[in-house]
Amino acid sequence: MTGKGARGGVGVSLAFTFGSAVLWGLAHLRAGRHRTGAFLMALHLTLMAVGITMLLTAGPFLAALAVQPGWLWFFGSLGTSFALATVLVVIRSYQLVRPRPLTGAARRLSAVAVALLCVLLVVPVAYATRLAYVSQKVVNSMFTTSSTPVTADPWGGRDRLGILLVGADSAPGRFGVRTDSMTVASVDTRTGATVLFGVPRNLEHVPLPAGPARDRFPYGFGGEPPGTPGLLNEVWQYAEDHPEMVPGTADGRRGPALLKRTVGDILGIEVVYYAMVDMRGFARIIDAMGGVRVTVRDPIVYGRHNEGLIEAGTRRLSGEEALWYGRSRTYSDDYVRMGRQKCLMNAVAKQADPVTVIRSFERLAEAAASAVSTDVPRELLPDLITLAGKVKTAKIESLQFVPPLISTADPDYRLIRRKVTAALTDEPAGPGTAPRGNMAADSPSAGSPGSPSEQSPSEESPSEQSPSGESPPSGSPSGESPSQESPSEGSSSEGSPSEGSPETDPALSGSPAASPQETVTLDDACA
Repeated sequence: MTGKGARGGVGVSLAFTFGSAVLWGLAHLRAGRHRTGAFLMALHLTLMAVGITMLLTAGPFLAALAVQPGWLWFFGSLGTSFALATVLVVIRSYQLVRPRPLTGAARRLSAVAVALLCVLLVVPVAYATRLAYVSQKVVNSMFTTSSTPVTADPWGGRDRLGILLVGADSAPGRFGVRTDSMTVASVDTRTGATVLFGVPRNLEHVPLPAGPARDRFPYGFGGEPPGTPGLLNEVWQYAEDHPEMVPGTADGRRGPALLKRTVGDILGIEVVYYAMVDMRGFARIIDAMGGVRVTVRDPIVYGRHNEGLIEAGTRRLSGEEALWYGRSRTYSDDYVRMGRQKCLMNAVAKQADPVTVIRSFERLAEAAASAVSTDVPRELLPDLITLAGKVKTAKIESLQFVPPLISTADPDYRLIRRKVTAALTDEPAGPGTAPRGNMAADSPSAGSPGSPSEQSPSEESPSEQSPSGESPPSGSPSGESPSQESPSEGSSSEGSPSEGSPETDPALSGSPAASPQETVTLDDACA
């Protein structure tokens, strides 16, 4: 049908014009351009079918591509081309079906309607292109390229990938990096099953890895000034201030390099990468998400000067509230705080759904770029995104190394490694359990000659020997059970819990550390 009969009135012409934006070719068929209309319709249906199929079946693959700058520009260009093609189809469709002659208000109304339709088609694509640009900027700023070529197996034959997750508190008046939250995520590279190992910030005199660091502190990290009980959360900044501790490593990389090896040796596993989040930046990330919903077991004092209270119950926390939920130790301690931090990480991971991410993408990207640092190479991001998808649906367990399981003033590293082995192999952590084979080669494991943990004066002193001259049991260097150990002079009183303290009562701890002898799932611990 051609001519005026094919065109109809203004309403009909606009209906077919708008319809052509949804399905190319409708207006062409209406105007009698059957061959062109059929071609456009078939092309549009094919493109939509391919796009929908990829979204439904290749979501993880597309997500992996979306973190690669080259593919980001490709998708942006593809979306722009599709939008421009649709705009051209709409304009041509209107030309084919508009009534003639068309004058006065009807002509102006039709032109405005078609122009608005074109704007509606272009704006989403322009926004998506903007997101692609922001994504590329974030990826380039947060991740560096690797000098090691990517192999067929991105995990280098590892059954598990160890990643050190660090929360750094850089509040005003505090110098340097304070790694007040340290968790190692051990992820099964095949299934995504994850165990989170919480390491206290106040472990004293931790053994350092072989090399210049151990030469400087043969009996465990001493910190500054000399003679003070060096705490684990001081290792990062000490390495940054003393380049000779990690020779040949650039500024900003010495701290994480030494801390990764130190924590890996403590646990008896390999820690490959790290990711550090500044606590203030973390609050901005939470705000960008629109808050995070958590279950608060006990009221938590809010603010540095007791400005308020986070009431008990399931509630949505703002960034500032979430910051204090994971930071506060008032009427509490380090170990309960560690449990809350795991719950917070679990809640953020589960609630960061695609809709939330897309809705607040620019704010999230800006907050992440300023708050997160990592040594994960850019080339590994696609595989890491795929692995993260498995983690999201897999079981996540947590094991906290806190009193009464260990004493932070005199940690039993053999016990720690046995517990880690048991958690990763689902075997009982008996006295004879051996560390896994992927333990760092130079790990100062118990029983290895010359290791600091075996040569420290505290273990050689007469007070550490039984009357018969035999060494104390291997599970407890002091000859006492972990719950009986007391902190050494000058150490934090948090090294040994008092009766009735939250960490000795599972009902009060509100954290995965409540059952220190075995792992617990975060969903159960944080409910």
